[in-house]
Amino acid sequence: MTEYILEINSVTKTFGGLKAVDSAEFKLKNKEILGLIGPNGAGKTTLFNVISGYYAPSSGKVIFKGKDISGKKPYDLASLGIGRTFQVVKPFPGLTVLQNTTIASFCKYPKMADAENHAWEILEFTGLAEHAKKYASDLTLGGRKKLEISKALALEPELLLLDEVMAGLNPTEADITVELIHRLKNRGISILIVEHIMRVMMNLSDRIVVLNFGQQIAEGTPGEIAENPDVITAYLGEDIE
Repeated sequence: MTEYILEINSVTKTFGGLKAVDSAEFKLKNKEILGLIGPNGAGKTTLFNVISGYYAPSSGKVIFKGKDISGKKPYDLASLGIGRTFQVVKPFPGLTVLQNTTIASFCKYPKMADAENHAWEILEFTGLAEHAKKYASDLTLGGRKKLEISKALALEPELLLLDEVMAGLNPTEADITVELIHRLKNRGISILIVEHIMRVMMNLSDRIVVLNFGQQIAEGTPGEIAENPDVITAYLGEDIE
């Protein structure tokens, strides 16, 4: 087995004349949490969409477990072992928490009874089992964020892409989510996470990659990133002393 579960090799994504992502290059180790940060408009979500199959790269390659998956569709990647959450959570509001998670479970468990049993196991793990019979529309924002993670976990991913799962949460809810993400890592899941809450990213990530205006400007440990002058300039501007 290769040391790296995900390799981003000179990935570029253009829209007309705009390079939303320009030659991104990094690797994610097995069972690692890799943070992806950058100011608004840096290209983070675009790169997420390339990795998860919503966009094909304009050039470069996305390698998963040693195989080129560039341009494969999201449903193909889900079956291969890649799950993702979305920044704007959109559960099926007229279905229960259990039904939402069961639908996602069908990817790996085609029989209804098996899918539902798997969904219960996921909800127990994420702390949503007590809300299983609630409609998704009745959950708090924190609950809907957990449901988003639960649906992704129902795919039994080896690689999980988390897109701002703590946006809008209060500090207590954010800390609970951080603890959940650590438990995901302990289960052997490799994680690529985009998040704007720097306190969270610095405490959660093993390593961090920084994008700015589509270009990768830094990569390193949280401590190295916090002291990187290019990162400081990107976030705070040229005039900061």
